[in-house]
Amino acid sequence: MQKSTKLALAAFAVLAVYPLVPVLDLAVVALTGEALRLDRQLVNIAIFAILALALNLQVGYAGLLQLGIAAFFAIGAYTTGILTVAKYPFQLELWGALALAPVAAGAAGLALGAPTLRLRGDYLAIVTLGFAEVVRVLLINLEGITDGPRGLNPIPEPWLPEAVRGLVDVSADAQRVRFLAMYYLGLGSIAALYTGFRILERSKLGRAMVALREDELASACMGVNPTRTKLVAFALGAALAGYAGALYACNLTTTAEPNTYDFNYSIMVLCCIIIGGLGSLRGAILGAGVLLGFDNVVSPLLTKLLQRLAGSDSTNVLLSFSNWRWMLFGAALVLMMRFRPAGLWPSERTAAELEEGPK
Repeated sequence: MQKSTKLALAAFAVLAVYPLVPVLDLAVVALTGEALRLDRQLVNIAIFAILALALNLQVGYAGLLQLGIAAFFAIGAYTTGILTVAKYPFQLELWGALALAPVAAGAAGLALGAPTLRLRGDYLAIVTLGFAEVVRVLLINLEGITDGPRGLNPIPEPWLPEAVRGLVDVSADAQRVRFLAMYYLGLGSIAALYTGFRILERSKLGRAMVALREDELASACMGVNPTRTKLVAFALGAALAGYAGALYACNLTTTAEPNTYDFNYSIMVLCCIIIGGLGSLRGAILGAGVLLGFDNVVSPLLTKLLQRLAGSDSTNVLLSFSNWRWMLFGAALVLMMRFRPAGLWPSERTAAELEEGPK
């Protein structure tokens, strides 16, 4: 077993037990007196790791530069809302929504990809960016369907057998069951997707995607159908983004307002796979953990500590780490691109290519 595989399995084992034994949360509270809340944020990180894996399939495997992943994320979330809230007659459980939301997002991916995937590079990026903006504006203006800026809510909690509920002391924390259900659902989804993508990498379709990314003309001469391969990658990535959107809506118990799914989400997910390493499964997951952990966990904690040092009455905007965290993140991204362009955890193929390059 390779060292990287052992490390990945060890990390998964730690994450599996962390909500039950939140060692880091307890240590931070003991040292600083502030709550880290990493255990709660891990659900959000897991959802964005799934979203990063979806974009990695399109950008990292097939080489399709697309900037509209937030649109399919939103389609999945709002499909879940329509299928579960009391306003509509469907009122399915989360499990039914998780099956149908990827279908809706994948269909949208097919509808967008069929006429546009003949475009390349910047042109495809512009089209997908425009599609994302169209979806966002439609969600705002179709108020009779989406409830406009309010979003659809409340989305019911996932149904679980009573035997499973009995394992958790619900009286101690009414949200504990939801949290654990969403956490292990997200973690299990990552494990299943990781296994599936590893199989895909070794399949004929996966090799065709990589060949297409490296040289479309050469791959076409070798018998690969570029249009069909691109369409499969685009639709499958869109479906997985819709699945992540369904988890996101259930975790929030609302679809959130349409402006949540703006261009910033697409860029953030793209940064996740750039940080981790394009085409790397472990890199995409690590990139989501680094970026979301920095933004949602480390940044709020540092802001509280800075304001405590300066006094609670201080109004200096520089004492809020959230106001200048992106400057540090941008500087770190530039430095990483300069000194580690392959990412924090590049794919085996990329690592081998770098090792075989000129010394």
